[in-house]
Amino acid sequence: MILYDTLLAPFIEFGFMRRALVACLALALGCGPVGTLLVLRRMSLVGDAMSHAVLPGAALGFLWAGLSLPAMSLGGVIAGFAVALLSGLVSRLTPLREDASFAALYLISLALGVLIVSTHGSNVDLLHVLFGTILAVDDAALFLVAGIATVTLFTIAAIYRPLVVECFDPGFLRAVEGRGGLYHTIFLSLVVLNLVGGFQALGTLMAVGLVMLPAAAARFWAREIWSLSLVSAAIAFLSGFVGLLVSYHASLPSGPAIILTAGICYVVSVVVGTRESVRMRYLVSAHLEA
Repeated sequence: MILYDTLLAPFIEFGFMRRALVACLALALGCGPVGTLLVLRRMSLVGDAMSHAVLPGAALGFLWAGLSLPAMSLGGVIAGFAVALLSGLVSRLTPLREDASFAALYLISLALGVLIVSTHGSNVDLLHVLFGTILAVDDAALFLVAGIATVTLFTIAAIYRPLVVECFDPGFLRAVEGRGGLYHTIFLSLVVLNLVGGFQALGTLMAVGLVMLPAAAARFWAREIWSLSLVSAAIAFLSGFVGLLVSYHASLPSGPAIILTAGICYVVSVVVGTRESVRMRYLVSAHLEA
């Protein structure tokens, strides 16, 4: 009975908790493989930059239609694509590397988005955009997140081989197919879509946490790309489940609770994971050498 009250009762008795859990599942399915590929491409900080890049578009959508999911999502997609394309253009026309152009553009985007929301809305509106309200996710938001997860999985399945090749040898892919830039653009589009799906639930500042932290943690448990993606998605969903329970029982904000749970999973993985963790590198190897 105690286990029921602790683990199941919140989701059985309250519809908003069930919707939040389903949203976490859909986000995990999309963010797992995307985060894994970001880690393999050494683009982890680019994911963080893109999460801030959607803010001015979402802010313009808010300015136009208030807290409207379609308007804010459309604005976020347009802004994210614009930053991705502009950063790529800057890196090709100038000596500046793509990560540096991402950093410059995301800082501009973040400041612009905060300025728009704060001057045309209240502090509550600003907090909603920045940190999200996953407990307020409605059916429309669920359909959006589930649709983005579906598109992500089917797209990655369709271009899986070139994506993997580009992770390890982009020069070879360009030499063989000549379309490395196309696959890179498609992948960045998937990153933008998943961040747009995540910002409605977790806010623009927190959405990237469910993309990167589980993917980084999975590195210490799995080896192949498919297993990394699967473990990453599982950790993301577990973080959502535990984070929602902690926020419910301890009366804490749900978004930060979910991301902090993912952070704890990352720290545990670094210390006791089965692959190249602190335990495996220093404790187990030292025991075998002795």
